[in-house]
Amino acid sequence: MTSSPEESADPIDHAESLIQHSTDNGVSWITLNRPEAMNAVTWDQRERIIALLADASADPDVRAVVITATGKGFCAGADLRGTPPTGRRERIAGDVTRTIRLGAQRLIGAVLDCEKPVIAAVNGTAAGIGAHLAFACDLVLAAEHATFIEVFVRRGLVPDGGGAYLLPRLIGPQRAKELMFFGDSLRAVEAERLGLVNRVVPAEELAKTAREWAERLAQGPTRAIALTKQLVNASLDADRATAFAAEASAQEINMTTRDANEGVASFMERRTPQYRGL
Repeated sequence: MTSSPEESADPIDHAESLIQHSTDNGVSWITLNRPEAMNAVTWDQRERIIALLADASADPDVRAVVITATGKGFCAGADLRGTPPTGRRERIAGDVTRTIRLGAQRLIGAVLDCEKPVIAAVNGTAAGIGAHLAFACDLVLAAEHATFIEVFVRRGLVPDGGGAYLLPRLIGPQRAKELMFFGDSLRAVEAERLGLVNRVVPAEELAKTAREWAERLAQGPTRAIALTKQLVNASLDADRATAFAAEASAQEINMTTRDANEGVASFMERRTPQYRGL
């Protein structure tokens, strides 16, 4: 049986064609590029995104990240037709757990753990893991026509990819249950009202606004922002004593950075600080 060009292509090259990437003015742009499939994410796309987020954390020249997509959809969820590189075999006990832990949960964890601020620029439908990919980002921008769908219940499935972790923390358990129990399409303006989206903008202004926000973050005190992100994320699972201790330790660490010293000096000297991300 002859393989299709897509099947015979080098996995790395194929993933790179399905994920566009560029770095500009300190911003890493990660763009899902399967518009014909509403950017349903394949295993190789997922691995590419995870790798790019890890690279962003380690690269001092990257100081913010934007995740967006081409076409009409942001991400229609996981591509259930995608075959992992190990091939197919009969399912055995534990396969589903491993698939979720090593797949969708790793992707969401990579966003949450990225040491640089991550902006989602949601250009269209974000469903299932696509919605969770957006909600895991630190800031969410959405085009006016964008929608968010907790699609799992429509398929008789339990939400995965961190949905039951993310949504109650963002909008509370009652609202989270409403979205997950019914699976209704949520318009961008309503998502903004609930607190799932920071700002809704006209479609033609989405990329411009994402660039403005990302470049503003890229000009900020990068390590202070990273530590702030860690504090906020951890605080949702911590008691007051633990959160206060973590805050004090983070400030101790932060005060060793050049940017912290620059921030204090610029205040004393009544000038605009010049942060370098160091």
